[in-house]
Amino acid sequence: MRIHLVLNLLLACISPLVAATALTYKLSPNEKACFFSAIENKGSKIAFYFAVQSGGAFDVDYSVVGPNEKIIMESTKERQGDFVFTANEVGEYSFCFSNSMSTFADKMVDFEITVENESRAQLPSKQGTSPEQTSALEESIFKVSGQLSTINRNQKYFRTRENRNFSTVRSTERRIFNFSVVESGLIICMAGLQGMYELVRTAFGLVETWMLYRGVRPSETLSRSSASC
Repeated sequence: MRIHLVLNLLLACISPLVAATALTYKLSPNEKACFFSAIENKGSKIAFYFAVQSGGAFDVDYSVVGPNEKIIMESTKERQGDFVFTANEVGEYSFCFSNSMSTFADKMVDFEITVENESRAQLPSKQGTSPEQTSALEESIFKVSGQLSTINRNQKYFRTRENRNFSTVRSTERRIFNFSVVESGLIICMAGLQGMYELVRTAFGLVETWMLYRGVRPSETLSRSSASC
C-alpha cells in the first residue's frame, strides 16, 4: 500500500507539463542580452525571476516582450524581480536584460524562466476510495508544492542577499587595501623628504664648519660676493 501511494504521489508530481530554465549570465557594460522561450499552448503560466548577484549598484534594466513585439513588462534599475503572468498568445517570448547605464562594471544576473500549463494533473484514484479522499489528497499535494515553491523563492532571496553582502565586503576590503597602499606611499615620501632635508642641513653645516676652520666667516663671504657683484 505504501509503494502504491508513493507511486501515485510521484505520478501526480511528474504529470504536469512544466518547462524551466535557470541560468547565470555575466552582463558586460553597455550590453543587452535577450533570452527566448517558445509558448505552444495559449493560457500557459510563465514565471519569470531574476536577481543581480554582483556588480555596480546591483541594478539592471529588464523587459519582457511577447509575440508581435508587444511589451508585457519593463523597468529600469531593478535589483531583482519575481513575476507570474499568463501567455495570452502563442509564440516566442523574449526576456531581455540591459546594462546600458554602466560604463565599466560587469553585472552577474541570476534568472529563471518557468512555463507551466494551467491544467492540473488528475491523481489516479485507488479502488475502494471515495472521490472526496482523492480530492483531499490532491489538494494536500498541491499545497505542499506551493510551500516548496515558497521555500525555493526564499532560498533564492537569501542567496542573493549573501552574494550582495559578500560583494560589498570584497569591495570594502579592496578600498581599505588601496587606501593602505596610498597611506604607506605617503609615509615613505614624507620619510624621504625628511631625509633629504636632514642631508641638506648637514651639508650646509659641514660647509659652514669648513669655512670657520679656514678662518672665513660666512658673513664675510656673503659681503665679498655682494661687493664683487
